[in-house]
Amino acid sequence: MSDDGDESEGDSDDPTLTHTADGDAQMVDVTAKPDSDRRATARGEIRLRESTVAAVRADEVGKGDVLTTARIAAIRAVKHTWETIPMCHQIPIGDVETDFEVHDDRIVLAVTVATTGQTGCEMEAVQGVTTGLATVLDMVKSAEKGVDGGYDTEIGGVEIVEKVKQY
Repeated sequence: MSDDGDESEGDSDDPTLTHTADGDAQMVDVTAKPDSDRRATARGEIRLRESTVAAVRADEVGKGDVLTTARIAAIRAVKHTWETIPMCHQIPIGDVETDFEVHDDRIVLAVTVATTGQTGCEMEAVQGVTTGLATVLDMVKSAEKGVDGGYDTEIGGVEIVEKVKQY
């Protein structure tokens, strides 16, 4: 996914760059890289019953305000990405934007992260989306549970939709 020499294994200008090899693990050394302004946006969705979405819209979910809780969870996840993804650098988070689109049968979440530093913030954006959507599920799961005790709810379509780097 990297087009700017960030810490991905597949960079064409350094095919040996890797996090793990021969049983060893290491973070990619970014200390020689100059700081730059970086921004990344990720998006995903959770498919829900129309009645569940209506309850979210009306703020009638028993656990509380679903979107506010999911927004807080997404921001917190962005700030703690380095703790959950191995070899991910801890970066200064300058800004986190969360944008929900509520449709009749799904909720779409986009998370945009901004930082100034030596490495990108796309993993932080992805972590924000996945945690935000998982929080939506946690808040509405009683409404989504079927008569058999299972769920038809689906979280998917998670993708990085923008990555920008400026010196």
